[in-house]
Amino acid sequence: MAQVPSADMERLAAIHAEAFATPWSEAELDALAAQLGVLVVAEDDGFIMLRVVLDEAEILTLAVRPAARRRGVGARLTGRGALEAARAGARRMFLEVAETNTAALALYGRAGFVPSGRRKGYYPSTDGGRVDAVVMSLDLSSPVLP
Repeated sequence: MAQVPSADMERLAAIHAEAFATPWSEAELDALAAQLGVLVVAEDDGFIMLRVVLDEAEILTLAVRPAARRRGVGARLTGRGALEAARAGARRMFLEVAETNTAALALYGRAGFVPSGRRKGYYPSTDGGRVDAVVMSLDLSSPVLP
């Protein structure tokens, strides 16, 4: 899969800034995208960035513009990311999501991800505390991908 040109990182950083309270900068996204094994699948209203190492993939981020949410963009990007990861040799894909992010938990559940662990206090919360991350995984070796 072709990498996203560096010129597009400005657009992806803008999407990430709309999607998250603590977004990654253009430089951070560009540095990640340049790393070995990192894949980016982008659309006008969102993108997914994942890393494939040997037979495992990890979703690094999935960002969808708030105005485009609940229109299938996240599901489509997750499915396309899973396909690209499988093509790159991954047999299993992982992610972490805040236990309070019910929309993301539902999205990943519909895509076939199952809870496989927990990271205590992984994310900062808006009230200054910490929120656990739910680790989820998806078997990419099955014939039916999300």
